[in-house]
Amino acid sequence: MTSLADGIVTLLVRHRIRQGKEQQYEEWLRRTIATAKQYPGHLGIDVVRGEDAGLALFTCVLRFASTEQLQHWLDSDERKALVGEVHPCLADGDQIEVNTDREFWFTPLGADSPAQPPRWKQACVTFLVILPLSFLVPMLWQPLFGLLPWLGGYVAANVLITLSIVLLVVYIFMPRVTRLFSKWLQPAVD
Repeated sequence: MTSLADGIVTLLVRHRIRQGKEQQYEEWLRRTIATAKQYPGHLGIDVVRGEDAGLALFTCVLRFASTEQLQHWLDSDERKALVGEVHPCLADGDQIEVNTDREFWFTPLGADSPAQPPRWKQACVTFLVILPLSFLVPMLWQPLFGLLPWLGGYVAANVLITLSIVLLVVYIFMPRVTRLFSKWLQPAVD
């Protein structure tokens, strides 16, 4: 049995989808997610949908408890068969990257710039995303808390507010903001 000593490892999978193949890809993705969940050490998956050069872009973030367990999934015959099956739908093939850091938002899209941005720039962008949400989200929940006082209790309200902020950051704002600041986030060339 593998220990968690080496920490959580993240697999980033980026797929640009050929036009007209989006529905076929979505069906394949559902089956692939169900298959990956059955593997030991699988901790969850997030799918971020976007667009790149006029094509649908899917960024899947899979988390595993250890590098060995992730490697087991990557080397599995099931994954190889699934990737072979979806290959005709992909504009650029199966783009994967293994990350032991949790800084996947700041992972450059192109293979020609593999360096992570400086941490201070990552912190600035993250702050710019979370600060306005920390003011706005509680105000948006306030009317519901007034109607349902039990929902406005300390624990329940904080859970709802935090969950809302996390979901907005992960699924909506961070992917867009990192694209917006992509040139600034690039590390300085020596």
